[in-house]
Amino acid sequence: MRRTKIVATVGPASDSDEVLKQLVQAGVDVFRLSFAHGDIPSCLERLRRIRAIAPDLAIMVDIPGPKVRAGSFGTLPVTLAQGQETELVEAFGESSSAERISVERNDVLNQLKVGDKVHIGDGGVSLEITRLGATVGARVTSGGNVMGKPGLSLPSSIMNDRLPTEEDRERLLALRHEEFEILAVSFVRSGFDVESVRAVLARNDVMIMSKIETGEGVENLNEIIEHSDSIMVARGDLGVRLPIEEVPHLQKEIVRLGIRYARPVVVATQMLESMTHAQVPTRAEVTDVANAVLDGASAVMLSGETAIGDDPVGVVVTMDRIVRRAEEHFPYAEWGAGLGVQLLAASSTQATRVTAAITGAAWRAAMDENAVAIVACTRSGMTARAISRFRPPMPIVAITPNGSTARQLRGSWGVQEIFVSPANDIDTLCNVAITELKACGMAKSGEALVLMAGSSSGGTAITDTVRMIIVP
Repeated sequence: MRRTKIVATVGPASDSDEVLKQLVQAGVDVFRLSFAHGDIPSCLERLRRIRAIAPDLAIMVDIPGPKVRAGSFGTLPVTLAQGQETELVEAFGESSSAERISVERNDVLNQLKVGDKVHIGDGGVSLEITRLGATVGARVTSGGNVMGKPGLSLPSSIMNDRLPTEEDRERLLALRHEEFEILAVSFVRSGFDVESVRAVLARNDVMIMSKIETGEGVENLNEIIEHSDSIMVARGDLGVRLPIEEVPHLQKEIVRLGIRYARPVVVATQMLESMTHAQVPTRAEVTDVANAVLDGASAVMLSGETAIGDDPVGVVVTMDRIVRRAEEHFPYAEWGAGLGVQLLAASSTQATRVTAAITGAAWRAAMDENAVAIVACTRSGMTARAISRFRPPMPIVAITPNGSTARQLRGSWGVQEIFVSPANDIDTLCNVAITELKACGMAKSGEALVLMAGSSSGGTAITDTVRMIIVP
């Protein structure tokens, strides 16, 4: 089974109930909903509808942060040719064209200077400011096609908002009582940003995913990862705000460090972008996806490909094929051996240290005895994520009493079966694991399982026991 998870962004091309169901069947593990587009009531309606359609999958809600967006260019590509003159105008709810680009943000155009660079979308199209005034004139220095409501990357001196922004705050308050599993936060620059967002959301059952897409985010990477529950390598803005040749190396660094902290890491942006309109990806895109898998990414994400593309389902099917093929050559044994047992965290608790030691022992036992599965009994999902960082070749099976935790683990590498059980006693959990794994064909009589759980002496909050079970 596929270990690396697939995140698909929902948009106009994939918003219908029929397409959403097809995406689930094609292999989507996490649906991403952008709360940067549309009004809050319509975003909430979509969230509730997707939860009803995919009750067992994880839903990621992405809030905008200090992102500036252009008014919609529409659903068909609009060409901005190199050398072309255009203008920027502050406007809300107005469409954009090649000659006039509306900017949906107050008081940013008046901070631009002649010579400043403005990048559209993921930086493929760039402008240089040539004139200031009631409207701002610009010349296209790097041409290309744009569509939808792309982000605008402005000079970092302008984008100094702290998180959460007022727009974020409105959305966080509206989300307090909604059923979703992951909150993706844009332009995180410090651990304080993460905790500020967490405080406004005021929920401990939602994973906070920090998007690394600025120089400050890279500089404070350790601090951000420690305060976050998950990480996204947002290569679009990262490649615009830092030298583009640094992006592949930063991707590897962020993935590796995030996993050492037992945080799921998503690699995003332009993974199969040509398939927004083409039937097959480029060879470079296939290689890119495969390399993300070999880097150890927990998940790979599709953005415009599924949000506005011609064939969202076909893109997911293609992504699934590429990932499965790459996983055939993943260095499972070498990865775990080179990882080290300790979970990185300056403020690690005793429970965290015990979990790190137990998961390290479980990985070694499973590798030595060629176990058919590693079973993690977990309330919060931490035990499953901690064993997942070793990238074992056998499936990770989670048993949890918490439905929200079960859905969150849909985004964790290698967690292939999830069972919800209220049992606490370790002997009962062993019996549940044996029964369920035999029923689904993952284990047969005489094969070995490794199980991790909390003992009665250690308490259910600490995973302090590892058992080798021979299936009867």
